[in-house]
Amino acid sequence: MRNLQNIGLAVLALIFILSCQPGKQQENRPPNVIVLLADDMGYGDLGCYGHPTIRTPNLDRMAAEGIRLTSFYMGASICTPSRAALLTGRYPLRTGLPNVLLPESNHGLPVDEITLGEALKEAGYRTMYIGKWHLGDREQYHPLRHGFDDYYGLLYSNDMMPPWVDTQKPLALFHGYEEMEYPVQQQTLTERYTTWGMDFIRQHKDGPFLLYLAYSMPHVPIFASERFTGTSRAGLYGDVVETIDWSVGQLLAQLRELGIDDRTLVVFTSDNGPWQNMPQRMFSNDTIQPWHCGSSGPLRGSKGDTYEGGSRVPAIFRWPGTIPGGQVSADMATAMDLFPTLLNAAGAPLPEDRVLDGHDMLPFLQGEAPSPTGTYLYYLRWELQGIRVGSWKYRMVPSASGQASEELYELESDPGEQFNRIGEQPTKAAELKAHMIQEDEKLRRSIPHSETY
Repeated sequence: MRNLQNIGLAVLALIFILSCQPGKQQENRPPNVIVLLADDMGYGDLGCYGHPTIRTPNLDRMAAEGIRLTSFYMGASICTPSRAALLTGRYPLRTGLPNVLLPESNHGLPVDEITLGEALKEAGYRTMYIGKWHLGDREQYHPLRHGFDDYYGLLYSNDMMPPWVDTQKPLALFHGYEEMEYPVQQQTLTERYTTWGMDFIRQHKDGPFLLYLAYSMPHVPIFASERFTGTSRAGLYGDVVETIDWSVGQLLAQLRELGIDDRTLVVFTSDNGPWQNMPQRMFSNDTIQPWHCGSSGPLRGSKGDTYEGGSRVPAIFRWPGTIPGGQVSADMATAMDLFPTLLNAAGAPLPEDRVLDGHDMLPFLQGEAPSPTGTYLYYLRWELQGIRVGSWKYRMVPSASGQASEELYELESDPGEQFNRIGEQPTKAAELKAHMIQEDEKLRRSIPHSETY
């Protein structure tokens, strides 16, 4: 009997010891989530994506400690629709926001859309949105009405003021609904966004939390603070990108200091490609220069078109202990995949009353399965101009003469879209064209909104 009692005590002691080991009680906790979104950063702007002179050691290290994707697409190649797609997991036409909002716009992200903030808040997360919103500035469209507990930032792009945009609304810095600063001191915006983000992480280190930090740059006009000006070999644009890299380093360092590194999934990407084709209005004074834009790297095109450089952007995912480091993948994935991926990682239910265009890619990020995304639709405002299925891309764009231009590219061997293979592969082109038309018709039939803007 005494031996049985001793065995029982030993088992209880072992259970107690195991339960007290660091991290054992945290295994079933939902992860913290940090989404870092640059504005108009090009595919080729980071060191780990091949830029020869811009130094991004923190983002390069983040990529080495996680997975770097080389075929990651935003939901569009322009600001408002791409941001709506990321937050909802749905193509912009479904949310009624296929076009860029201006300060005088009287609409925004519909109240019946479910955002990442709303879904994770419902699952018990504390949520914070910092930076550029650009999904409507009226109260019903505000971040605080879309699932975020707090907000600090600009409601529009940092150029939406005279002389670049004809508007009577001042571009101001807000905390919640309260205007905090006008005119905005843009030189220190990135540093201030970082400070607010670090404060939020520290206050909610016990988690779970969602921090969504949408940098206002490197969208023009670009500015850098005194401490970063002149520090990059790539000029002022390089200074701005390297400031963002510094910001990422500060946030990652704090996760390590607080002991929550392995409980936090961090995502870094950009809302679209670089603005290489800026309209003449952007050069109304000497503040903006044509070279104040990024690089598409090996890709063709840029912001505002449906070549690869418009919507194909850098994407890095890091979650120590869950996402193995040292991975680089050319499998296709999209910003719409973030919504189901992050909700599933958090153990939160997916909405069942609407169509989601994204897929859960956590097994893919963990190196356990190929990407679940096999198709991407290239929308520009209201028009579907292309489709990618596997490695093949079909593109059809109406010309001024009214006759459509048809193109076919094999992106695995030709990511720069230099060789139009439509003459060689007419059957493949016809197959993709028919599939594109079918997908567009199916999507438009399912749109719940009576009109799109």
